[in-house]
Amino acid sequence: MTQLLNALPGALAQGLIWGVMAIGVYITYKVLDIADLTVDGSICTGAAVCTMLLLGGQSPWLALLCAVLAGVLAGAVTGLLHVGLGIPPILAGILTQMVLWSVNLKLLGKANQALPARTTPVLLSQMDVGGALPVLLGFCVVLVALLVLFFGTELGCALRATGCNPVMSRAQGVNTGLMKVVGLALSNGVVALSGALLCQYQGYTDVNMGRGAVVIGLAAVVIGQAVLGRRGGRMAVQLGGVILGAVIYYIVYQVIIFAGFDTDLLKMFSAVVVAVFLGA
Repeated sequence: MTQLLNALPGALAQGLIWGVMAIGVYITYKVLDIADLTVDGSICTGAAVCTMLLLGGQSPWLALLCAVLAGVLAGAVTGLLHVGLGIPPILAGILTQMVLWSVNLKLLGKANQALPARTTPVLLSQMDVGGALPVLLGFCVVLVALLVLFFGTELGCALRATGCNPVMSRAQGVNTGLMKVVGLALSNGVVALSGALLCQYQGYTDVNMGRGAVVIGLAAVVIGQAVLGRRGGRMAVQLGGVILGAVIYYIVYQVIIFAGFDTDLLKMFSAVVVAVFLGA
């Protein structure tokens, strides 16, 4: 039990990082009503860009900004494949994800790139979980606040309307194709931010680190909604619920590991959790 309690701060930090990623999934899955698989690649793209810039001696803040811009570009590519070429969004996401795997490998130069916190300036590290938690909480609060402000603007309302009723939105003069591109770009920018935070926290970037990310994101979204129930009507509450869902997910993850379950079955557990909550 003592070991489990000692592991909980780390699980909380992981939950906050993946909660940021889950917000990106929420934007496409709940706001735009699109199943976007680009996130499995864009989270690694954000991590790869951030890692290489930090190793090159750049500021952590500049590295974060460039990582977000790389994610925005990846999401825009998916949006253009879907809107411009008429490819179904799920296939467009898979195509972009495949391209990103090669791009990420070229960025890193190898499959796994270390980012030692002792010699590289980083904003957070798992060697100092106590110092990392306030930083992550700050990022989550600022991100939620910025997104609430954005979705309250005319552009944000048009994006939400596109996801709710694209036919009616077009009748009202909304360019739904552009809104889909904007939504996918915004979503993957947020996902890439999560990747940039994750690589600093864990001290390395792996080209396969995003595999299954969309499942974790969906788990966080559905768990958060299940916990909030009917109270999750406001955008700020919904976004906060997504982060809470990711934290709950990782705490349960730790409990399962310390309970002695076979760790080879954790991915299956993730899929079962998502299936149960989606079917509830």
